Amino acid sequence: MQYCNRCVMPDTKPGITIDEEGVCSACRSNELKRKIDWAGRREELRKICDAVRGSNGKGYDCIVPVSGGKDSTYQVWMMKEIYRMNVLCVCLGTHLPTQEGIENLNAMVTNLRVDLLKIHLKQSVYRKIRRKCFVEIGEPNWAEHCAMFASVTKIALLYRIPLIVWGEDIAVEFGGRTSNVQTPSAEEVMKNDLIKSRRIQDWLDETMTERNVFFYHYPSQEELKKCGIRSIYLGYYDFWDGRAHLGLAEKYGFKPRREGPLSGNVIDYDNIDEKLCEINIWMKYIKFGFWRPTDQCCYQIWNGRMTREEAVKLVNEKQDEFPVEYFKDFLDYHQLTQDEFWSVVERFRNHDIWEKVNGRWRLKVPLTQIPASSQTQLELVK
Repeated sequence: MQYCNRCVMPDTKPGITIDEEGVCSACRSNELKRKIDWAGRREELRKICDAVRGSNGKGYDCIVPVSGGKDSTYQVWMMKEIYRMNVLCVCLGTHLPTQEGIENLNAMVTNLRVDLLKIHLKQSVYRKIRRKCFVEIGEPNWAEHCAMFASVTKIALLYRIPLIVWGEDIAVEFGGRTSNVQTPSAEEVMKNDLIKSRRIQDWLDETMTERNVFFYHYPSQEELKKCGIRSIYLGYYDFWDGRAHLGLAEKYGFKPRREGPLSGNVIDYDNIDEKLCEINIWMKYIKFGFWRPTDQCCYQIWNGRMTREEAVKLVNEKQDEFPVEYFKDFLDYHQLTQDEFWSVVERFRNHDIWEKVNGRWRLKVPLTQIPASSQTQLELVK
């Protein structure tokens, strides 16, 4: 297990490599991002919008998938106010929303004056799939990710809406295995790092048939091409910066978590809309030796808001915190006992990076500071 000399990302993250200078591929991708002609990219997006605006008759010009979070609020504002598109917001409803999640989604719809279509999945099926995903792959949110990408695209097909505007390509923006090259197309969104190579059919059994999973099936490329439906990443055309998005979202009513950051979190404004997400993210710590604090600190480093020294201190302070706030909700929703939960966790613990000392688990290779003479500084020129 090796850590980047520039940020604090370990090479245990799938898709991350560290070069001979000790710099990870996510940092290198961030360097390239800052050399892009963003004015030229925005002009490309303007041409796309000009070409599809009004092509759906009196219908919608584009779909923006939303949660009510800072990023989706920014996406809606960008497409409606800057590119003058008739936007339909589509939200995959959470079964255990937070109060902040409810209020922020309502504020976005009200203050940006947009239509919202909300999809609520059959809870009995969704719960079964999530439970299977947790027990078998240690990734309960796979079900949500699959349904989100598929259902939004289904709606575009049903209403013949010509453009779907997703946020960022996560593998490019945060480092990952499916892509290290920026592309405008999101046509392969069902093959990204959240979905990998799995399909909804992998989870079906005698109690869950094809009749139960309409919104988990992604339309074929042939269907989408026949109807002229295109998917793009807004992050390809616009410099993606979650902290900057927060400032814009707050003008339209977005509010951070009232009680401050969740356990293990450094910030209080990211992924705060629902209660079942944190355990899914925490499982990365068991499998790969990092989770929220590393992700959040790296993003601050990449955007010039934190030094590596500050990040090392914060990660070491926060990474051993367990996400207790919604743990009981997680157990109750998935119909798990604590013993069953911890039994699953230990099956996924990566013994290549973990060791037990005096009865407690710890990482074999801790995150430490590096000598000042060997540190390389990221040139932050946007």
